[in-house]
Amino acid sequence: MCQLLGTSCNRPTQIYFLWSGFQRRGGHTDTHSDGWGLSFFEGNSVRLFMDENSCCNSSLAQWVKCCPFKSNIIMAHIRRATEGTVELSNTHPFVRELWGRNWVFAHNGTLKNYYPEHKRFFPIGDTDSERAFCWIMDQLAERFPSAKPNALPDKNELLEVLLELTTEVSKYGVFNYILSYGEFLIARCASHLHYTLRQAPFGVIKLLDDNQEIDLGVVLDDVETQMAVIATQPLTNEHWLRIQPGVLMAFENGKIIHTIQGDPGATPGVASVVGK
Repeated sequence: MCQLLGTSCNRPTQIYFLWSGFQRRGGHTDTHSDGWGLSFFEGNSVRLFMDENSCCNSSLAQWVKCCPFKSNIIMAHIRRATEGTVELSNTHPFVRELWGRNWVFAHNGTLKNYYPEHKRFFPIGDTDSERAFCWIMDQLAERFPSAKPNALPDKNELLEVLLELTTEVSKYGVFNYILSYGEFLIARCASHLHYTLRQAPFGVIKLLDDNQEIDLGVVLDDVETQMAVIATQPLTNEHWLRIQPGVLMAFENGKIIHTIQGDPGATPGVASVVGK
């Protein structure tokens, strides 16, 4: 299964430290070596970097780590192919336009025999993940026909519809995902997904995949900074919470703004606290 990473912050922030640990899971500390992708929201636009090669050996991944990109919402994915060939068209995150916004999606899990009908949004590659994303986008366009760039759906109503659509997709298998159109970050857990919240007072943290540590108080250098980090498995020695299977959460400006309990689907589990 793949690895997900997402961040939500109340001010543009770099993730080079988190990326240093996450990158190593792409073929060094784990077996996810079938491509990777990283997206930064900048207003309604998205910077997207992808490579079908192993993340830990990718010169592009190294270059991105050295670049001073900052964003309120960052999403990343490291792939271990279970369906679809190893090529760029099957690399997450996937991006589609709806209501004048870039929607970015990344999935962890496998959907078996999942071939939904598509009407407006069509897959480019041959993964179950992209098929699910395009179907969800089709459904959103149909459910909110009057929505447009300056009149997006109400957040709570949008999340309720997403939960309903997610429940339908999850009948076919494991459907962990992160999704955003730039205002807030949505995370849905089917089996494994964790989060940690950062706010002052900040301290020294250490990566679990590398012998690196950093003083957040120096890096963030603003006591008003609030940040949420979502990952398939904890990346640091901070206090992480495991999201309960079936739960859909929304994060905005580094805070939890909505939590909805849905059907766990194909992989029931138990919520627990890990790391410290």
